[in-house]
Amino acid sequence: MSIKSIKVIAIADDDSRVGHLSPDYDVDLLIGLGDLYDVTLEKAIDLYAPEHVLAIRGNHDVITAFPRPTIDLHCVVVERLGLRFGGFAGSWQYKRQGNHMYMQEQAYELMADFPAVDVFIAHNSPRGIHERDVGTHQGFDAFLDYIDRVQPRYFLHGHQHCETISYRGQTCIIGVYGEKEIELKAY
Repeated sequence: MSIKSIKVIAIADDDSRVGHLSPDYDVDLLIGLGDLYDVTLEKAIDLYAPEHVLAIRGNHDVITAFPRPTIDLHCVVVERLGLRFGGFAGSWQYKRQGNHMYMQEQAYELMADFPAVDVFIAHNSPRGIHERDVGTHQGFDAFLDYIDRVQPRYFLHGHQHCETISYRGQTCIIGVYGEKEIELKAY
């Protein structure tokens, strides 16, 4: 079995912390994990010249289409570079008004039949994993159920302002704050 290494730069949550990497390789994929201005995403695209760009919106983002060539992965599955990617925008609804916010029950409904993917990207984390607090930064229970049900290889998220790696079963859960170089394995 041949293993292919996919070079990724993931960005999330802090525009001032994006655009400072100098990778010594060609970037295969740029992943946006939310709470970033579109101009920051465009800057990262220009700087890193990725082959593909996948993203989801965060709870502080606008409700508009992403700039080209970015593919919005909210509740969508695409195949790129030999891996299946899926995603979910936004966070737990911790205030009355705002964009891309969901109650726990709404997240369950949207995730109930979500197909298996190799890499799941989200703004929010799974409940109890990498949470800063249980109020504003509460993770989604539906993500825990999804991970337990399909065991994606990777689950990348922003929102929690952490740079932490954890595991649940076989799933590698990676918290991103600012920007992070990640190497994904495709089998």
